[in-house]
Amino acid sequence: MTPETKLRVLIVDDEPLARQRLEDLLAARDDVEIAGTADSGRKAVEAIRTLKPDLVFLDVQMPGLTGVEVVQEVGPEHMPAVIFVTAFDQYAVKAFELAALDYLLKPFDDERFEQAFERARRAVLLRDVETIRTRLARLFNPAPDPPRPPRPDYLERIAVDMRGQVRVIPVEEIECITASGTYAELHVGKDRYVIRERMQTLEERLDPARFMRIHRSAIVRLDLVETLFYNPGGDYAVRLKSGKKLSVSRSRRKELEARLGLDALKGE
Repeated sequence: MTPETKLRVLIVDDEPLARQRLEDLLAARDDVEIAGTADSGRKAVEAIRTLKPDLVFLDVQMPGLTGVEVVQEVGPEHMPAVIFVTAFDQYAVKAFELAALDYLLKPFDDERFEQAFERARRAVLLRDVETIRTRLARLFNPAPDPPRPPRPDYLERIAVDMRGQVRVIPVEEIECITASGTYAELHVGKDRYVIRERMQTLEERLDPARFMRIHRSAIVRLDLVETLFYNPGGDYAVRLKSGKKLSVSRSRRKELEARLGLDALKGE
């Protein structure tokens, strides 16, 4: 999928009003093609296999074949991106929150729908669906696989919405990331791009060999750190090659020194 390509969506729910609600929300977007709808789990399996959608809104509670059983029938490794739609309470949806791309708790408002949809659109755009499939497989096939070295899949690109368009920012161009309320700002040269993503999530998805979170509100690219300051009063900061200055948490100073090789110099 490219920014010019429409996201092909399948809607699965046994309630006509619930299907219509999702259709109305999606029909208002020009970046979506509704590939089809299904009113049962069995029809959902067939539609996923034949229509091959990019994204499925999948109801959890359906007679005959539940949403969970749909995933098991198709196979987690063959599923497109999934947003579960459920009437379960907050505690019961935790498993879906961990395994699915997102979930919608009925009844949901337009803002919550937009959040889930945008997250799904970015994942498909960045070809991050394999990560979701891995989580689904882990949920539905909990038996441990034979031990093997983990191979983390770190972000290589980050999608940014810009006035109805999507710009893909290569991670290698990012100088640092700073928190801005519930948003994060990507600093690329003189430009700044705002995304709705948690700093914790970005920290986990970025290669730790290249990036480090030096403060609860800042992540830096290590090879761009030029100077580490020890300020009076025990405060710390770094200056990047661009001249940008960022605070360093006291709890992260020693790790930063080690990552920059300064601890080795102290031992000499």
